[in-house]
Amino acid sequence: MPSHEQVDNELRERPLGEVAKALTRDVSLLVRQEIDLAKAEMAEKGRTAAPGLGMFGGAGIVALCAAGALTAFFVLVFSVFLPEWAAALMVGAVLASAAYVLVRQGKERVADAGKPVPEQTIETVKEDVEWAKTRATSARN
Repeated sequence: MPSHEQVDNELRERPLGEVAKALTRDVSLLVRQEIDLAKAEMAEKGRTAAPGLGMFGGAGIVALCAAGALTAFFVLVFSVFLPEWAAALMVGAVLASAAYVLVRQGKERVADAGKPVPEQTIETVKEDVEWAKTRATSARN
């Protein structure tokens, strides 16, 4: 494998047009690879976040069904022992607590997925820019 000095000397001896063409080809390849990496990284984040997002939807559906069907039943049952307003308040508090637990679990799952930003791709793009700068500087000297 040639040393860094040998590569620099070879670049200096080549015509500028040829070096620019090679640099353009390499940068084009890097851009395509970075796009592919970003797609793969975002797909992975989506697969991780999907269950948590589904739990948010499930929490809403469960809360709506519970609020509609069971509220009336429990309010009627408790109204035998308590005033109607107290029975309704107690049942509402229990249902709100259940919905809160489901929302918290969904939030934790979404948080486990991390930021919706392709972090690895950003780091490799920074490295690629530095590489291209170094290569362009070497070609000019």
